[in-house]
Amino acid sequence: MAAGPAKAQAMDWQGSDDLSAATVGLAEKAREASRFLKALAHESRLLLLCLLSEKERSVGELEAILALRQPTVSQQLARLRLEGFVTTRRDGKTVYYSLANDDVRRLIGVVYDIFCGSGEAGPA
Repeated sequence: MAAGPAKAQAMDWQGSDDLSAATVGLAEKAREASRFLKALAHESRLLLLCLLSEKERSVGELEAILALRQPTVSQQLARLRLEGFVTTRRDGKTVYYSLANDDVRRLIGVVYDIFCGSGEAGPA
């Protein structure tokens, strides 16, 4: 008995022999983009990235601006660091955070333009 449409959709498409190398490559890029966007899908992380797009900031500065407790800010910064969105610099006991690369800066600029801008360039 042939598999029906529902059964065919449920099959693991990545295991199909019909996929071209280009499609497999595209699927890998989609997975990477999905992971990237999931890391951004949090209000506090987006706020942190917007603030860091303006300039490098210390954890204390970020706490004060966002009115969040230090453990909350540190947890979100740790996730952003794990994902490669931010880098750190230590000066004595103070840790400063900044955006890790231009890809993050560009994306935050686009998000800012769409949701916060009035047709002008964002903070990036």
